[in-house]
Amino acid sequence: MTRRWPDLLVLELLVGVDEQGSLSAAARKVGMAQPNASRAVKELERKFGMPLLRRHPRGATLTPHGTVLAHWARRVLTETSSLLEVAQSLQSERSATLTVGASMTVAEHLMPRWLGALSGARPEVNIHLQVHNSVKVAELVLDGACDVGFIESPTVPPGLHSGTVARDRLVVVVPPSHSWARRRTPVTIAELAATRLVVREPGSGTRTTLDRALQEYERPAPLLELASAAAIRTSVLDGVGPAGMSTLAVADQVASGALKVIEIEGLDLHRELRAVWRPPRQLSGLAGDLVNLARRSQL
Repeated sequence: MTRRWPDLLVLELLVGVDEQGSLSAAARKVGMAQPNASRAVKELERKFGMPLLRRHPRGATLTPHGTVLAHWARRVLTETSSLLEVAQSLQSERSATLTVGASMTVAEHLMPRWLGALSGARPEVNIHLQVHNSVKVAELVLDGACDVGFIESPTVPPGLHSGTVARDRLVVVVPPSHSWARRRTPVTIAELAATRLVVREPGSGTRTTLDRALQEYERPAPLLELASAAAIRTSVLDGVGPAGMSTLAVADQVASGALKVIEIEGLDLHRELRAVWRPPRQLSGLAGDLVNLARRSQL
């Protein structure tokens, strides 16, 4: 006898004959035409090497061997039904999980409020947040490792759709003891470009925004390259050097007077913070709910 698995539909036919009393009734129950049902059972008989139906003018009934196999077929179908139920349950669990990628600034200053609101509205949702720079977040979304990402970069990689969810501005900050904090004349773009700064690592949206704004100027090497806004903020507070930072990241220190914002003449560093996702263009599901919630929170 071959070890190939029998078709589940023909096992349903076998059980149907046992329950309905005829092959034609069993065929109707599984939605199969009578000739096709007859051929399927004959193929099963050939595979098992024994007669399963006793055919007579009024129809067909199970042979003793067919009755035994129908008993086991019923168990197989019951277990298969359980398997499908488990698979559906796992699918439901997966659909209630949201994996989010966020750039540093968004993750630290905006994401807690957004995710808190989503959790309040959808308490059954399991949310996983991955925090990286903007380039890495976009890569994770492209690879399918994140359902949606939030980035600060001025451009969006090919293959991703995007939508603006918030806006902020980069500002140049120094401690009150810095010479720029005491100047009576504005600092120029050329002066800023010629100054060694404390900056984020390449790939950061903050770094990319600042580099693009100063791309026409020859620039010296950075004083420091650091991987977080918190590290840059601490360095500036300690007098290491000026830095361009999001207003979100320095709001408290500026309000307390611990840091001073230096306006740069002719330099506009307003930017959009974007959600990014894979096609289709219209984002739906939990990811769509989060993006819509983020947009509404900025109104």
